[in-house]
Amino acid sequence: MARRTKEEAEQTRQAILLSALDLFYEKGYSKTTFDEIAKHINFTKGAVYWHFRNKPDLLIGLIREVILRMDEHLKRKVPQTESLEGLKQYFICMANLIKENARLRQFMFFVLYQMEWSESIYKKVRHSLDDILDSPFKLLKDTLTNLQKSGEIRANINTNLISEMFICFWKGAIGQEITDLASEDFTTFINTGFDTIIGNALTEERS
Repeated sequence: MARRTKEEAEQTRQAILLSALDLFYEKGYSKTTFDEIAKHINFTKGAVYWHFRNKPDLLIGLIREVILRMDEHLKRKVPQTESLEGLKQYFICMANLIKENARLRQFMFFVLYQMEWSESIYKKVRHSLDDILDSPFKLLKDTLTNLQKSGEIRANINTNLISEMFICFWKGAIGQEITDLASEDFTTFINTGFDTIIGNALTEERS
């Protein structure tokens, strides 16, 4: 019975997060209330407060849930990221997920273009989510650093700079994709960007 109760509580939590995303996307973060989130799925406001203390707490829960689920999907699809090819497949797989998953696109559009980010909310989110928000950059940087230590990448390559350059490209490409401004196929664009920014930088001969 306890297990069933725990499963039901998790189902309730998931329903609240999806309801919140729908209403944040439709009305905006600041104009959405817990009462509206509850009514949207025929729950009581108390059920929402049982899982989340306030809206910043709910926002953190939503962001963490999406990122962790995306990370689980990527680990299943691309379990090995210790090589340049593995890294590239990781970002291509993420690009395919963004391209094909309507909920994920909805979430990213909300976070990037609809969320009314105040300094206090941003600090709360960063403080609570630092461990996962920078995971793509950390994965990229750590892999390149390890490849450099093993001698597969030349010692004169600035792996931190290369990682930052690609992540800037990556974030810009996501923005183009989810606002339907991209003129090229998203997956092809990421593949070419990886080869151009990372591949060329690592194989180019230095004088």
